[in-house]
Amino acid sequence: MSDTSFEIPQKFEFIVTQAEQTALDLLAEGTGLSKQRIKDAMNKGAVWWTLKGKTLRLRRATKVLHKGSKIQFFYDEQVLARKPENANLIYDGGNYSIWFKPAGMLSQGSQWGDHCSILRWVEVNGQPNEGQRQRECLLVHRLDADAMGLIILAHDSQSAAKLSALFQARDMRKFYQAWVVGNCDLPTTGLTLNDQLDGKSAVTHIKKVRAENNKTLLDVHIETGRKHQIRRHLANFGYPIVGDKLYGSKASSGLQLLAYRLEFACPNTKQPMLVELPQELQFT
Repeated sequence: MSDTSFEIPQKFEFIVTQAEQTALDLLAEGTGLSKQRIKDAMNKGAVWWTLKGKTLRLRRATKVLHKGSKIQFFYDEQVLARKPENANLIYDGGNYSIWFKPAGMLSQGSQWGDHCSILRWVEVNGQPNEGQRQRECLLVHRLDADAMGLIILAHDSQSAAKLSALFQARDMRKFYQAWVVGNCDLPTTGLTLNDQLDGKSAVTHIKKVRAENNKTLLDVHIETGRKHQIRRHLANFGYPIVGDKLYGSKASSGLQLLAYRLEFACPNTKQPMLVELPQELQFT
Protein backbone atom coordinates (compact mmCIF):
# COMPACT_ATOMS: atom_id res chain seq x y z
CA MET A 1 0.00 0.00 0.00
CA SER A 2 1.32 3.45 -0.90
CA ASP A 3 1.94 5.88 1.91
CA THR A 4 2.08 9.66 1.94
CA SER A 5 4.59 11.80 3.83
CA PHE A 6 4.17 15.47 4.73
CA GLU A 7 7.13 17.78 5.26
CA ILE A 8 5.06 20.35 7.15
CA PRO A 9 2.25 19.83 9.70
CA GLN A 10 -1.15 19.17 8.16
CA LYS A 11 -4.66 19.70 9.51
CA PHE A 12 -7.38 17.56 8.01
CA GLU A 13 -11.10 18.00 8.61
CA PHE A 14 -13.90 15.73 7.47
CA ILE A 15 -17.66 15.54 7.91
CA VAL A 16 -18.93 11.97 8.07
CA THR A 17 -21.40 11.34 5.24
CA GLN A 18 -21.51 7.55 5.16
CA ALA A 19 -23.17 5.36 7.74
CA GLU A 20 -21.19 2.57 9.42
CA GLN A 21 -17.83 4.07 8.39
CA THR A 22 -14.89 3.68 10.74
CA ALA A 23 -12.51 6.48 11.64
CA LEU A 24 -9.59 4.47 10.27
CA ASP A 25 -11.19 3.99 6.84
CA LEU A 26 -12.30 7.61 6.61
CA LEU A 27 -8.84 8.99 7.45
CA ALA A 28 -6.98 6.53 5.22
CA GLU A 29 -9.16 7.45 2.27
CA GLY A 30 -9.01 11.18 2.94
CA THR A 31 -5.31 11.63 3.78
CA GLY A 32 -3.41 9.01 1.79
CA LEU A 33 -1.59 7.95 4.95
CA SER A 34 -1.17 4.28 5.75
CA LYS A 35 -3.49 2.76 8.31
CA GLN A 36 -0.51 1.95 10.50
CA ARG A 37 0.47 5.65 10.67
CA ILE A 38 -3.11 6.66 11.36
CA LYS A 39 -3.47 4.14 14.18
CA ASP A 40 -0.24 5.44 15.74
CA ALA A 41 -1.42 9.05 15.46
CA MET A 42 -4.81 8.19 16.96
CA ASN A 43 -3.18 6.43 19.89
CA LYS A 44 -0.99 9.49 20.45
CA GLY A 45 -3.98 11.84 20.58
CA ALA A 46 -3.81 13.63 17.21
CA VAL A 47 -7.38 12.81 16.09
CA TRP A 48 -10.48 14.59 17.44
CA TRP A 49 -14.17 13.76 17.13
CA THR A 50 -16.97 16.33 17.42
CA LEU A 51 -20.61 15.32 17.79
CA LYS A 52 -23.45 17.52 19.07
CA GLY A 53 -21.01 20.21 20.17
CA LYS A 54 -18.80 17.91 22.23
CA THR A 55 -15.17 17.43 21.11
CA LEU A 56 -13.00 14.58 22.38
CA ARG A 57 -9.81 12.81 21.35
CA LEU A 58 -10.61 9.75 19.27
CA ARG A 59 -8.18 6.90 19.88
CA ARG A 60 -10.11 3.82 18.77
CA ALA A 61 -9.46 3.18 15.08
CA THR A 62 -12.47 0.83 14.73
CA LYS A 63 -14.91 3.40 16.13
CA VAL A 64 -17.99 3.50 13.90
CA LEU A 65 -18.82 7.14 13.22
CA HIS A 66 -22.21 8.84 13.23
CA LYS A 67 -23.29 10.67 10.10
CA GLY A 68 -22.84 14.42 10.50
CA SER A 69 -20.05 14.17 13.03
CA LYS A 70 -16.78 16.03 12.41
CA ILE A 71 -13.33 14.46 12.44
CA GLN A 72 -10.19 16.58 12.81
CA PHE A 73 -6.72 15.14 12.29
CA PHE A 74 -3.67 17.20 13.33
CA TYR A 75 -0.73 15.43 11.72
CA ASP A 76 2.84 16.48 12.52
CA GLU A 77 5.47 13.83 11.89
CA GLN A 78 8.01 15.52 14.17
CA VAL A 79 5.59 15.69 17.10
CA LEU A 80 4.46 12.09 16.65
CA ALA A 81 8.07 10.86 16.42
CA ARG A 82 8.98 12.25 19.84
CA LYS A 83 9.44 9.78 22.68
CA PRO A 84 8.78 10.88 26.27
CA GLU A 85 11.13 10.13 29.12
CA ASN A 86 9.74 8.16 32.02
CA ALA A 87 8.06 9.98 34.89
CA ASN A 88 8.68 8.75 38.45
CA LEU A 89 6.04 8.20 41.11
CA ILE A 90 6.97 10.10 44.29
CA TYR A 91 3.80 9.70 46.36
CA ASP A 92 0.48 7.88 45.86
CA GLY A 93 -2.45 9.13 47.89
CA GLY A 94 -5.02 6.85 46.28
CA ASN A 95 -7.27 9.44 44.68
CA TYR A 96 -4.33 11.68 43.85
CA SER A 97 -0.65 11.10 43.16
CA ILE A 98 2.53 13.16 42.89
CA TRP A 99 5.07 12.56 40.13
CA PHE A 100 8.50 13.73 39.03
CA LYS A 101 8.05 15.26 35.58
CA PRO A 102 11.28 15.26 33.56
CA ALA A 103 12.33 18.29 31.52
CA GLY A 104 10.76 18.31 28.06
CA MET A 105 7.59 16.50 29.13
CA LEU A 106 4.42 18.55 28.77
CA SER A 107 1.89 18.93 31.56
CA GLN A 108 -0.90 18.14 29.10
CA GLY A 109 -1.01 17.59 25.37
CA SER A 110 -1.98 19.85 22.49
CA GLN A 111 -4.25 19.29 19.52
CA TRP A 112 -1.24 17.69 17.77
CA GLY A 113 -0.92 14.92 20.35
CA ASP A 114 -0.57 14.12 24.04
CA HIS A 115 1.76 11.11 24.24
CA CYS A 116 4.59 13.31 25.56
CA SER A 117 2.49 14.75 28.39
CA ILE A 118 2.60 13.68 32.03
CA LEU A 119 -1.18 13.32 32.00
CA ARG A 120 -1.21 10.77 29.20
CA TRP A 121 1.97 9.06 30.38
CA VAL A 122 0.40 8.31 33.77
CA GLU A 123 -2.86 7.21 32.15
CA VAL A 124 -0.94 4.61 30.14
CA ASN A 125 1.99 3.69 32.40
CA GLY A 126 1.23 4.80 35.94
CA GLN A 127 -1.85 2.85 36.85
CA PRO A 128 -2.33 0.55 39.88
CA ASN A 129 -1.22 -3.05 39.86
CA GLU A 130 -2.93 -5.62 37.68
CA GLY A 131 -6.40 -6.46 38.94
CA GLN A 132 -7.10 -3.00 40.34
CA ARG A 133 -9.51 -0.63 38.61
CA GLN A 134 -7.84 1.82 36.26
CA ARG A 135 -7.90 5.38 37.56
CA GLU A 136 -8.76 8.44 35.50
CA CYS A 137 -6.15 11.20 35.50
CA LEU A 138 -6.99 14.87 35.92
CA LEU A 139 -4.55 17.77 35.78
CA VAL A 140 -4.60 20.00 38.88
CA HIS A 141 -1.82 22.46 37.98
CA ARG A 142 0.88 22.95 35.37
CA LEU A 143 4.65 22.94 35.22
CA ASP A 144 6.51 24.48 32.27
CA ALA A 145 7.55 21.92 29.67
CA ASP A 146 11.21 22.96 30.00
CA ALA A 147 11.09 22.76 33.81
CA MET A 148 11.23 19.56 35.84
CA GLY A 149 9.97 18.42 39.21
CA LEU A 150 6.88 17.63 41.24
CA ILE A 151 3.43 17.72 39.70
CA ILE A 152 0.12 16.54 41.20
CA LEU A 153 -2.52 14.54 39.36
CA ALA A 154 -6.00 13.84 40.71
CA HIS A 155 -7.79 10.55 40.03
CA ASP A 156 -11.38 11.68 40.48
CA SER A 157 -13.23 14.95 39.97
CA GLN A 158 -13.87 15.51 43.69
CA SER A 159 -10.17 15.29 44.54
CA ALA A 160 -9.33 17.53 41.59
CA ALA A 161 -11.70 20.18 42.92
CA LYS A 162 -10.26 19.98 46.45
CA LEU A 163 -6.66 20.19 45.23
CA SER A 164 -7.47 23.04 42.84
CA ALA A 165 -9.04 24.92 45.74
CA LEU A 166 -5.74 24.62 47.66
CA PHE A 167 -3.89 26.27 44.79
CA GLN A 168 -6.49 29.01 44.41
CA ALA A 169 -6.44 29.78 48.14
CA ARG A 170 -2.60 29.77 48.14
CA ASP A 171 -2.66 26.90 50.62
CA MET A 172 -0.38 24.83 48.41
CA ARG A 173 3.18 25.92 49.24
CA LYS A 174 5.49 25.42 46.25
CA PHE A 175 9.29 25.41 46.46
CA TYR A 176 11.79 25.40 43.62
CA GLN A 177 15.52 25.31 43.06
CA ALA A 178 16.98 27.45 40.28
CA TRP A 179 20.49 27.99 38.99
CA VAL A 180 20.78 31.60 37.78
CA VAL A 181 23.45 33.29 35.71
CA GLY A 182 25.98 35.33 37.72
CA ASN A 183 26.90 35.70 41.38
CA CYS A 184 23.62 36.77 42.96
CA ASP A 185 24.38 38.50 46.25
CA LEU A 186 21.37 38.40 48.58
CA PRO A 187 20.71 39.22 52.24
CA THR A 188 20.95 36.15 54.47
CA THR A 189 17.22 36.45 55.11
CA GLY A 190 16.51 36.38 51.38
CA LEU A 191 14.54 38.75 49.20
CA THR A 192 10.97 39.08 47.90
CA LEU A 193 10.28 39.92 44.26
CA ASN A 194 6.79 41.31 43.80
CA ASP A 195 6.66 43.06 40.42
CA GLN A 196 3.24 42.68 38.84
CA LEU A 197 3.04 40.31 35.89
CA ASP A 198 0.45 40.90 33.19
CA GLY A 199 -1.23 43.43 35.47
CA LYS A 200 -1.68 40.93 38.30
CA SER A 201 0.06 40.58 41.66
CA ALA A 202 2.94 38.10 41.77
CA VAL A 203 5.05 37.20 44.81
CA THR A 204 8.33 35.27 44.64
CA HIS A 205 10.62 34.71 47.65
CA ILE A 206 14.26 33.82 46.94
CA LYS A 207 17.21 32.73 49.11
CA LYS A 208 20.80 32.08 48.11
CA VAL A 209 22.10 28.54 48.61
CA ARG A 210 25.56 28.83 47.07
CA ALA A 211 27.50 30.30 44.13
CA GLU A 212 30.01 28.61 41.83
CA ASN A 213 31.41 29.05 38.32
CA ASN A 214 29.60 32.36 37.74
CA LYS A 215 26.20 30.96 38.64
CA THR A 216 24.12 30.92 41.82
CA LEU A 217 21.77 28.29 43.21
CA LEU A 218 18.61 29.83 44.63
CA ASP A 219 15.85 28.37 46.79
CA VAL A 220 12.57 29.82 45.55
CA HIS A 221 9.10 29.90 47.09
CA ILE A 222 6.15 31.36 45.19
CA GLU A 223 2.84 32.51 46.66
CA THR A 224 1.14 33.10 43.30
CA GLY A 225 1.23 31.11 40.08
CA ARG A 226 1.45 33.52 37.16
CA LYS A 227 2.67 32.30 33.78
CA HIS A 228 6.46 31.84 33.86
CA GLN A 229 6.46 33.73 37.16
CA ILE A 230 9.84 32.56 38.48
CA ARG A 231 11.53 32.87 35.11
CA ARG A 232 10.22 36.39 34.52
CA HIS A 233 10.84 37.67 38.04
CA LEU A 234 14.43 36.43 38.08
CA ALA A 235 15.13 37.78 34.59
CA ASN A 236 13.68 41.17 35.58
CA PHE A 237 15.86 41.07 38.70
CA GLY A 238 18.91 40.71 36.45
CA TYR A 239 19.64 37.02 37.08
CA PRO A 240 17.94 34.87 34.43
CA ILE A 241 17.76 31.13 35.00
CA VAL A 242 20.52 29.14 33.34
CA GLY A 243 19.23 27.73 30.06
CA ASP A 244 16.17 29.99 29.86
CA LYS A 245 15.90 30.54 26.11
CA LEU A 246 12.83 32.79 26.52
CA TYR A 247 14.06 35.26 29.15
CA GLY A 248 17.81 34.66 29.14
CA SER A 249 19.96 32.55 26.84
CA LYS A 250 19.91 28.92 25.76
CA ALA A 251 22.34 26.47 27.37
CA SER A 252 23.23 22.86 26.64
CA SER A 253 22.08 21.90 30.13
CA GLY A 254 18.53 23.06 29.44
CA LEU A 255 16.39 25.11 31.81
CA GLN A 256 17.77 24.77 35.35
CA LEU A 257 14.47 25.10 37.21
CA LEU A 258 13.26 22.33 39.52
CA ALA A 259 10.03 22.05 41.54
CA TYR A 260 11.37 20.06 44.48
CA ARG A 261 8.97 20.43 47.40
CA LEU A 262 5.23 20.75 48.14
CA GLU A 263 3.53 21.50 51.46
CA PHE A 264 -0.24 21.20 51.80
CA ALA A 265 -3.09 19.68 53.79
CA CYS A 266 -4.07 16.26 52.44
CA PRO A 267 -7.55 16.56 50.85
CA ASN A 268 -8.46 13.15 52.34
CA THR A 269 -7.19 13.32 55.92
CA LYS A 270 -6.63 17.10 56.35
CA GLN A 271 -3.26 16.20 57.85
CA PRO A 272 -0.23 18.34 56.89
CA MET A 273 1.79 16.88 54.02
CA LEU A 274 5.38 17.57 52.99
CA VAL A 275 6.43 15.89 49.75
CA GLU A 276 10.01 16.41 48.60
CA LEU A 277 12.09 14.98 45.81
CA PRO A 278 14.78 12.47 46.83
CA GLN A 279 18.16 14.14 47.28
CA GLU A 280 19.57 12.52 44.15
CA LEU A 281 16.97 14.33 42.01
CA GLN A 282 17.65 17.75 43.56
CA PHE A 283 20.21 20.30 42.42
CA THR A 284 21.74 20.33 45.91
